[in-house]
Amino acid sequence: MLKSRIPSPIPITEASQLALLVARLAQQPVIAVDTESNSLYAYQEQVCLLQFSVPDADYLVDPLSGLDLIPLGEIFANPDIEKVFHAAEYDVMCLRRDFGWTFANLFDTMWAARVLGWPRSGLGNILQEKFDVQMNKSWQRHDWGRRPLSSEALAYACLDTHYLIPLREQMMAELEQKERLEEAREFFAQVAQVEPSFRTFDPDRCLWRVKKVRDLEPETRAVLRELLIWRDGEARRRNRPSFKVLNDQILIALAQAQPKHVNQIQDVAGFKSYHVHRYGQKIVRAVLKGTQAKPPQPPPHPRRPSDEVFKRYKALRDWRKKVSGQRGVDSDVIISNAVLWTLAHHAPQTLDQLAKLNTLGAWKHKTYGEALLNVLRQRR
Repeated sequence: MLKSRIPSPIPITEASQLALLVARLAQQPVIAVDTESNSLYAYQEQVCLLQFSVPDADYLVDPLSGLDLIPLGEIFANPDIEKVFHAAEYDVMCLRRDFGWTFANLFDTMWAARVLGWPRSGLGNILQEKFDVQMNKSWQRHDWGRRPLSSEALAYACLDTHYLIPLREQMMAELEQKERLEEAREFFAQVAQVEPSFRTFDPDRCLWRVKKVRDLEPETRAVLRELLIWRDGEARRRNRPSFKVLNDQILIALAQAQPKHVNQIQDVAGFKSYHVHRYGQKIVRAVLKGTQAKPPQPPPHPRRPSDEVFKRYKALRDWRKKVSGQRGVDSDVIISNAVLWTLAHHAPQTLDQLAKLNTLGAWKHKTYGEALLNVLRQRR
């Protein structure tokens, strides 16, 4: 609910409307952007809505309407137009995957909030605090691939970008005042380079990620692996998320029961009668194949770091905790765990050696380089 009514967003469903929008966006120094996808409702999610805001209007572009969206790629790649997102990483991954776009000059309000040390960085929390706007979180689970979209859904989508430009103005002022803009821009640039996200299926990797799979007998694991393969094929065929075919707990129960006939499946805990009708024969075949398969071998345990590497990592982590406390930000805003492990393994002793690892951006190298080297030198 809003305290003050926002003008209705402008829908973009025709080529002529898109051409006018692209021309309008091309004239703006700053635009706000968001996307909605259907990750809870499809095997491979896709971008189902693009939201754009400029200071006096909000636009909703429907990529499912058959529009040729190639002209929008020029907007995202244009370094003279700043694109304001909130938590841009997922949006960039999906847009790069679906449309092959490249990105330049992003401003991410989530990362800006974290660099500034704001206590809450979720968009709903920020909008409530800064603009007295309450967002309905239930829409986060909406199926954005369904058409037509209701007026309530469109109003919610509009909220994701409507306030981003004025929010960006507040953040810019605070980033400059606290001399943290260069640091924030380093995060923005990293987000712009995020690789596309494609759905892949590896039965062995999927098997060993199932909760408590190591508690199962080897023969049961072999059956479970075949059931996972069957489920993925069914999910792909029906364009549904795997968990909406059958969840992991039901698959484990099937693997343990190993039904040899369809009429035995209905006794498996969690299995519904319509499941028997829809999947029964296929499941029996998968179970039979699994009973005849060689039990899968567990992956090797990750190699434990040496004591010296672990001591260096702990020293770096202690240094990071102290710095993050002094700055009033989360630890990973200073440096991520992955980078700390890389530094602990390689133990660079000079700034040149540190730079060659290519793990720190220019700002972090300049700001924290010597301090990191001092920590590592003390652990030699």
